[in-house]
Amino acid sequence: TAEGLAAGRIVEVEAYLGEEDPASHAFRGPRGRAEIMFRRGGIAYVYFSYGMHWCMNVVTGPAGTGGAVLLRALEPTAGIPLMQRRRGREQATELASGPGKLAQALGIDRARNGADLIRSALTILSAPPPERIASSPRIGITRAADRALRFYIPGNPHVSRGNRTRVPTP
Repeated sequence: TAEGLAAGRIVEVEAYLGEEDPASHAFRGPRGRAEIMFRRGGIAYVYFSYGMHWCMNVVTGPAGTGGAVLLRALEPTAGIPLMQRRRGREQATELASGPGKLAQALGIDRARNGADLIRSALTILSAPPPERIASSPRIGITRAADRALRFYIPGNPHVSRGNRTRVPTP
């Protein structure tokens, strides 16, 4: 952003499976704020949650499918002083350990909705995969709450509060 660079390693996400997933904003089709989820993969879907927090998803799959992955937690790696100012917190584990915190730490708001995550200032780069990935049910939803569509790096201190539920995946 104009304030400077803020970056990190994604350590926790949740998958939402479009019209087949009752917990997804895309469940009722491409209308309202969910319309953007039906565009091609690789763009940002940013929305306001609980009237308090911005959250960011990465639209996935081909156009028309409505899939997205919510970014739940980030391990800060660059621009930590900027993230600390934005969050009003000093401890690194409190900067981006939840979807609202992550968006605030990175300066993500509605202006980033629809951003191309390859060609814009808001970019996601590939990295070597972690040694282990765990899965668990998604957090904070009531529909399809039993689906193990939350993925995280077990033991990483930057994972959100839901780190207590652990179901290792091979």
